[in-house]
Amino acid sequence: MSSLRDLLAPIDQFESRHSGSADSGELAAMLAQVGYESLDALSAAAVPEDIRLPRRLALPEAVGEAAALAELRGLAAQNQVFRSFIGAGYYDCAVPAVIQRNILENPGWYTAYTPYQSEISQGRLEALLNFQTLVSELTALDIANASMLDEGTAAAEAMMMCHRIKLGGRSDAARFFVSEQCHPQTIEVVRTRAAPLGVEVVVGDHRSFEFGGAEGGGAVPAIVGVLVQYPDTRGSIHDYEAFFARAHAAGALCVVAADLLALTLLRAPGEFGADVAVGSAQRFGVPMGFGGPHAGYLATRDAHKRQMPGRLVGVSKDAQGQPALRLALGTREQHIRREKATSNICTAQVLLGVMASMYAVYHGPSGLRRIAQRTRLLTQILARGLTALGARVNAEPVFDTLTVGNVAAARVHAAAAARRMNLRQIDAYTVGISLDEVTTLAEVETLLSFFGETPTPAPEAIGALDYPAPHARQSAYLAHEVFNRYHTEHEMLRYIKRLEAKDLSLCHSMISLGSCTMKLNATSEMLPITWPEFARLHPHAPAEQWRGYRALFDNLEQWLAEITGFAAVSLQPNAGSQGEYAGLLAIRAYHRSRGEGEQRRVCLIPTSAHGTNPASAAMCGMQVVPVACDEAGNINLDDLRAKAAAHAAELAALMITYPSTHGVFEPGVREVCEIVHTHGGQVYMDGANMNAQVGLSSPGFIGADVCHLNLHKTFCVPHGGGGPGVGPIGVAAHLAPFLPKDGRKGNPTTMAGVAEGEAVNSGSGAVSAAPFGSASILPISWMYIRMMGADGLRRATQRAILNANYIAKRLEGYFPVLYRGNGGLVAHECILEFRDWKPRGVEVEDVAKRLIDYGYHAPTMSFPVPGTLMIEPTESETRAELDRFCDALIFIHAEMSAVASGEADARDNVLKNAPHTAAVVSASEWSHAYSRESAAYPDAHTRATKFWPAVGRVDNVYGDRNLVCACGGMQPLS
Repeated sequence: MSSLRDLLAPIDQFESRHSGSADSGELAAMLAQVGYESLDALSAAAVPEDIRLPRRLALPEAVGEAAALAELRGLAAQNQVFRSFIGAGYYDCAVPAVIQRNILENPGWYTAYTPYQSEISQGRLEALLNFQTLVSELTALDIANASMLDEGTAAAEAMMMCHRIKLGGRSDAARFFVSEQCHPQTIEVVRTRAAPLGVEVVVGDHRSFEFGGAEGGGAVPAIVGVLVQYPDTRGSIHDYEAFFARAHAAGALCVVAADLLALTLLRAPGEFGADVAVGSAQRFGVPMGFGGPHAGYLATRDAHKRQMPGRLVGVSKDAQGQPALRLALGTREQHIRREKATSNICTAQVLLGVMASMYAVYHGPSGLRRIAQRTRLLTQILARGLTALGARVNAEPVFDTLTVGNVAAARVHAAAAARRMNLRQIDAYTVGISLDEVTTLAEVETLLSFFGETPTPAPEAIGALDYPAPHARQSAYLAHEVFNRYHTEHEMLRYIKRLEAKDLSLCHSMISLGSCTMKLNATSEMLPITWPEFARLHPHAPAEQWRGYRALFDNLEQWLAEITGFAAVSLQPNAGSQGEYAGLLAIRAYHRSRGEGEQRRVCLIPTSAHGTNPASAAMCGMQVVPVACDEAGNINLDDLRAKAAAHAAELAALMITYPSTHGVFEPGVREVCEIVHTHGGQVYMDGANMNAQVGLSSPGFIGADVCHLNLHKTFCVPHGGGGPGVGPIGVAAHLAPFLPKDGRKGNPTTMAGVAEGEAVNSGSGAVSAAPFGSASILPISWMYIRMMGADGLRRATQRAILNANYIAKRLEGYFPVLYRGNGGLVAHECILEFRDWKPRGVEVEDVAKRLIDYGYHAPTMSFPVPGTLMIEPTESETRAELDRFCDALIFIHAEMSAVASGEADARDNVLKNAPHTAAVVSASEWSHAYSRESAAYPDAHTRATKFWPAVGRVDNVYGDRNLVCACGGMQPLS
C-alpha cells in the first residue's frame, strides 16, 4: 500500500509510464525468473565491478510530465520568433495541417523502424519512392536517393562521390572546385569532408576559374568535380552550361546545389550538364526548426547509381508476382562494404522525406508551380520598389532572393528588428532578403519601408513571370497519378492513412531490434517539437533571439557530459554516423596538434563492429586494421596487443562498442583502453549500446576518450522510419578544443572570409550544415532526462538488462544464446543461434518473415553474426508483451521442428511461405498442406488483433536485376 507521502507525489510521474516492468509484483516475478532478488543484485552481477560508477549521477531530480512541460515552456518563451527573410538555404513555409497532424505528430509514422523488413514497410517505402520521383523529375536526373541528412552534407557526399568515380579509390592528389556563391555552411562542410581525404577545395568564381592540369598532368592535381549553387546564395541565377562543358572537357564531374521549389520554374540541372544535384527539401512543408531535421537530397545519372551514397528505394515483386517496394542495391551500404562503402550514412531523413513528398502530393505540380510563381512575383515587386529607391539589386535573374546594395545596412537591420523581422547580414552596405511561401504583399510593403518611402509597385506592372531563355523550365514534371489526385484534404487524409496502415510500428507491438533500442517515444516528449518557439526559428537568427535554445543546449550538454563522464559535448552531428565522423575528426585534429597527424593514421576496429565504424574511419583518411574476437565474442586481447604494438608509431585510434556488439559486458574493457593509450592511440566508443550503461557506468569512467550518443536510441528521439537521428559526441578534456564550433559566438553565415579560405567554424570543422544540427528535436531528449532524473535513468538501464535476460532465460531451451558475460548474463540484448537449422531446411530469414504473421517485426537479423537474431527488448516493454513475443518464437520453434522432422513439407510450409497476406489467405483456392488458420492466425493474439502485411515475401534479387526507383515502376508486374 502506498504511504501517505507517496500519495502526495505528482500523479503524472513519468518513470512508471516509461518502464514496462514498473509494477513491483511483475518486477519481482521477472527477477525470480532470472535468479536475482533485486535490480541492484542483477546489475551488480552483470556489470564488471571495475567499471561500475562509484556515485549517483548529478542530475536534476525527476519531475512529472506537466511540470517538465511547464519548465520547457519557460525556456521556449525565451526564444523570439521573428519573421525570417534570411534565406541562405532555410525558409519559412506552411506545413499543411493534414500532414502535421497525421504524419509529424502521428506515432504510426514516427515510431516505425528503418524499412529493412519491407513486407511491413510498404507505406513508408511508397512515400519515399514519391520523394525520389519528386527529386529525380525536378532535377531531370535519372535516379535520386531516399534522402540525405541536409544540404551541406549532401554536397560533401557528392564531392566524395566525384572523388571515387574519377580516381577509383586511389589516393592521388585531387582538387574540387566550389563556387564562392554557394551557401557558406555548405562550403565549410565540404571543406571538412575533403581535408582527411587529401582533396584540395578551391573556392572561387566559376566565371573566371581555369581548369589547368585537370587530366593529372604537370604539377597541378586533377579537378575531380565542381559545385555551384542554383540560384546562388545571393539570389542570382546563372547559366552554367558553358562552365560545365569546360569542366567535362577537363575530366571533372559537375554538381549543382539546387532549390527544388525554384526548379518548378527554372531549367533543370540535368538539362544543362549536371552529373549530380544536391539540396534540401526543407521548404516543402518542413519547419526550419533552427536548422533541422530536414531532408537533404542527392540525384545523379544512371551510370553512377552504384556510387550513390545513402539509401535507395526500388520496385520489385513479391512471392505472388505483385509489385512490392524494398531498399535496393544493399551491397552499396556501409554495413556490408565497411571501409569500402560509398558512405558511412546509416540514417536517412525518412520522416522529413515523407513530409516533403506528401507536400508535393498535396499541392501537385500545378500547386507547386503556383507557389513558386507567387514567390517570384513578390520578389519582382520588391526588386522594382528597391530600384526606385536607388538601391542596387541583382543584375542577373532571381527567384526569391535579392542582394540589396548601396544601402546603410545597419539602419535597415535596425528598422527590420523593430518590426520583428530578420534580414541577412552581408556587409555595411549590403543586405540580403529572401522571400518564401508565406510572404504577403503587406510584408513586401513593410520591407520596402525600411529603405525609404515609395509606392509599392502594382503586380500588374511586373509582366510575365516566365524566365527568358536559357533559364526557363522546358521539361514536364510530376505527371504520375500520385501527384495529381490527392488535392482535397479528405483524399489526402485517406491516402496518408492507407500508407500508414501498411506499416508496423511501435503502435502495434514491440520492435526488438538489437542495437537499435526501439523504446517508448513518449507523447509528452514529442509535444514541444511543433511549438513555434522551437519550430519556426532560422538557424542563423541573431543570438539574442534564441536564448531559450541556448539554455536548452546548455542543459542537455551538461546532462549528457555527466551521463557519459566526459568534459564537453557537441550537439552538432545530426546522425550517429555523423557523430562517429566528428569524434574521429577530433582525434585526428588532436594528433595533428601534437605534430603527429601525418603518421597516426591506423584505426583498429574489432571484426564485430558496426559497419559504420570502418566506413567512418576511411572517411577520415585512416587505415582500418581489424582486430579479432575470441570464442566468447570479446575482443581478443592478444591480437589487440600485437596489432597495437605493430602499429605503435602510427596508431590513431581504436573503435569499440560497449557493451560489445555481441551484447555482453566485456570484463577486459579497461585493459583494452590501457593497451591503446600505452601505444599513443585514442579510444573511440560507439554509443549504440549506451542503454546498458546510463547510471551504471560511463564511457569516460571506463577510459574512452570520445563517444557518440544515439539520441534516437537511448534518449528517446523516435526513429521516424529510418530518420531523423541525432548523434552528439562527448569528449575528454584534451579533445574538447577539437569539437565543431556550434555558432554561439557569432553568425556563421556572414560572407566575409569564405572565399579566402577562412573557416567559419573552428575546431575540426563543421560536420552538419546547421550549427546545432537537428536542433528542433533536442527537446525530446531534454524532456526524457528531465522527467526521469538520475535514479529513473539508472533503473531504466537495469530494467533493460532485466528484460533482455528474461527473454534469454525463457528462450534458451529452444534457441541457444550465443554469447554471455559475467554470471552467464547478457547485457541489454542477446543473440539467439539459428545456424544449426539451415542444414535442416530452415533459414533465419524464414523465422524473420514468419514473425510478421504473429504481428512482430523481426529482431536484428544476421548481425553481428550471420544466421542469428539479435534481440533488444528495451526497458519500455511489459512482461506481458515480452511473454507474447517469446511465445511467438516458441510456436515458431515447433513449426521449425515440423519442417526438420519431415512432418511439414520442406518447401511448402508456413515458414517458407511467410508472410501470408490477406489476399493469399482469403483467395478462393488454397493448395497448401497446412491450414489457412495456421497461416494467418497462429496464436490467440493474432485472432484478437491481426496486423496484415501489405505484400508477400519480396524478391530482392529480382529488384536489383530490374532496378526501378521512381513511381513509373509501380504498375503490376505479373
